[in-house]
Amino acid sequence: MRWAGIVAVAGLAFLISGCMTAEERRAADEAQCRSYGFRGRTDAFAECLQRLDLFRRAENRRDLDTWDRPVVVYRPILATP
Repeated sequence: MRWAGIVAVAGLAFLISGCMTAEERRAADEAQCRSYGFRGRTDAFAECLQRLDLFRRAENRRDLDTWDRPVVVYRPILATP
């Protein structure tokens, strides 16, 4: 019983560690744009941040697009001669 509790707590910690807050995401995006060579507080830097945000939103829409497709169930009918 004790192992189950330890595994549950470890699993929960693992799931929570994958989440990013808005501040962490913004800092990561800024670091990404700086790594491209853009300097902060410029129009090019703001455009880089905007493009990263638009790309992320497009990826999220693409992932949700599969829910709209109809489900096709194939069940063969076996007929005996």
